[in-house]
Amino acid sequence: MFQNFKKVLIVAPHTDDAEFGCGATISRMVEEGLDVYIATFSACEKSVPSQFPSDILITEFKEASKVLGVKSINIFLYGYEVRIFNEKRQQILQDLIELRNNVNPDLVMIPSESDVHQDHNTIFNESIRAFKFSSILGYEMPWNNLSFETSSFVFLNEKHILSKVNALKRYKSQSKRPYANEEFIRSLARTRGVQINTKYAEAFQVIRWILK
Repeated sequence: MFQNFKKVLIVAPHTDDAEFGCGATISRMVEEGLDVYIATFSACEKSVPSQFPSDILITEFKEASKVLGVKSINIFLYGYEVRIFNEKRQQILQDLIELRNNVNPDLVMIPSESDVHQDHNTIFNESIRAFKFSSILGYEMPWNNLSFETSSFVFLNEKHILSKVNALKRYKSQSKRPYANEEFIRSLARTRGVQINTKYAEAFQVIRWILK
């Protein structure tokens, strides 16, 4: 299914966004031999529960990426402060342009247009500017989406879902969030699977699709 792509870049505002939004798809892309990159713009130090070290999400992000099969040299972690990305819009755009030039991805996956989180919205807008000559998909995060345009789906099987579940289990500091549990992850994947007559799927918004 991914024969048109060789390099895929997932742009994540925060650690764990890539895994929640498209973790099972990442697992399938790696399995099929694509060169997958993840760029995360904040480790959310100010949001980490007090019982954990403030930089715990950096460690958890690296462990989760490894579970999904992403090479350590293919992950990028920037040090932006959570919830004020809009104040650093131009700098974020420059970082995205550098990523574009260094990675040269065929496909870029970003938060969806309907994502209401302020940091996610900034990443969406600046990614559109930086990657306007690439195919772009928006990933689903139901707790942030007032609506979601399910215009593209990826067929998945049990091993891809299990890979996503196991990757997210590495985020022990986020385990209390209501959406950070296996039951929810599987139920959403089942819902999207039913919509395309398969067991599991992840859904995406088609933002730009370029056929060569």
